[in-house]
Amino acid sequence: MNVELAHGPTRRPKPWLIGGVAAVLGVVLLAGGWTFAKERSSAATAPGAAGQIHLAQVTPAPTEPATPAQPLVRGTLPDFTTLVDRFGPAVVNISVSGAIKTAGGPQIPDFPGLGPDDPFRQFFRGLPRQPREVPMRGEGSGFIVDPNGIVLTNAHVVNDAKEVTVKLTDRREYTARVLGKDPASDIAVLKIDAHNLPTVRLGRTADIKVGQWVVAIGSPFGFENTVTAGIVSAKGRTLPGGGYVPFLQTDVAVNPGNSGGPLFDLNGEVIGINSQIYSNSGGYEGVSFAIPIDVAMNVSLQLQAHGHVTRGKLGVLIQEVNQSLADTFGLERPRGALVAKVEDGSPASAAGIKPGDVILAVDGQQIESSSELPARVAALEPGSQAKLQVWRDRQARDMTVRIGTLAPAQLADNSDQPDSAGGRLGLGVRPLTPEEQRESDIHKGLVVEAVSGAAAEAGIQEGDVILSANGKEVASVDDLRKIVNKSGKHVALLVQRGDTQIFVPVAAG
Repeated sequence: MNVELAHGPTRRPKPWLIGGVAAVLGVVLLAGGWTFAKERSSAATAPGAAGQIHLAQVTPAPTEPATPAQPLVRGTLPDFTTLVDRFGPAVVNISVSGAIKTAGGPQIPDFPGLGPDDPFRQFFRGLPRQPREVPMRGEGSGFIVDPNGIVLTNAHVVNDAKEVTVKLTDRREYTARVLGKDPASDIAVLKIDAHNLPTVRLGRTADIKVGQWVVAIGSPFGFENTVTAGIVSAKGRTLPGGGYVPFLQTDVAVNPGNSGGPLFDLNGEVIGINSQIYSNSGGYEGVSFAIPIDVAMNVSLQLQAHGHVTRGKLGVLIQEVNQSLADTFGLERPRGALVAKVEDGSPASAAGIKPGDVILAVDGQQIESSSELPARVAALEPGSQAKLQVWRDRQARDMTVRIGTLAPAQLADNSDQPDSAGGRLGLGVRPLTPEEQRESDIHKGLVVEAVSGAAAEAGIQEGDVILSANGKEVASVDDLRKIVNKSGKHVALLVQRGDTQIFVPVAAG
């Protein structure tokens, strides 16, 4: 340490002191200069003075007062205390426990004296691996949307969970039932047996503006009711595996455990559900994504009413329009979704859409990027008509299409949902596509796309086709739901696997 710098006049001033001194000296010099000039002028113009010089008085030209620049950012930093006090109690901590299946190791015969390091074990490499279950525990966040115990969270928070516990800010805990979950949008709906609970207030996605302040409340790393803030960085982001969700991008600090928690605007309204982060470290790096609340509530209502989510279908394979393609097709700039392929028998085919068309708008809403089209179409009601603006032969034209039904796995795979298609059985099913019907020569039935619980224990596998339940044909998810709800302790499923058909009794939960 330099003692001289800490004592006496030799101490070097801090940068802000240097600037302050310079400013003061400037004022002093300007003031002294003005006084000196005044005295010189008086002496020079005094009557009878030798060498008198007559100076013409110059009146400066009037100038327009400068218009002050309007501030682009107004107000002071926001205060979030009232928002947190009012709506923080409606944010909950969610803890889950269960088991996940792992590949395990080779199923090696139990020979006496064969230790784990015995070289003889290498001869058993390549044997089928014995799957095993590993205990799983996790935490996330959620929020109450109905005072009678309806909670929204992320689907990935409750995946593979056998027990879900919801903890309120007043330390009350409830065992929750999973009413439904939709992996495509990453939304899950929970129910706890409680009443008169605090709830959040819901906003509208259309009102969100890039740059506005937003607040997240959740349980990062298990720290319950943690508040973080930031701004909306972008809207309509499409992420890998999330083609049906136009994500909100923010710079709010979101970390593991924040998943499923609410994103508030300054009005105290929930505008999104925090879902994902982009990170090299696994922690917050300034880029987080939230599911718009409009999307989340649409999914939530469908899950509660039907146990699955129905989405609109167009039936096209699309790609982005770059500058070269825009020049080729005569577009003034790159925009829209270029149709690369049209599915046979699809709504797009029936409407006359062709490869090479560029879809510019759906029901008057512009399509700037091809990634916007799947979410826009998925949000349309199957059976409804939509107006498309299509660019073809260097001009725009209007076309009408009747929206079809997208047929992903209709996951009613929660063992607690009594009125879902496969909830009591542990099945996620969907109808066969026309192509699958032609290839298999099976015209009715449901393809198993997810299996757990009682169905897995009974031997049902992914890819099986359920032909009937309790002797009645099943052509739709609703058919299976009705039969399961009216059944007793078991449901007899007729299952097609390859060329074989077999009845499998499954416990009905």
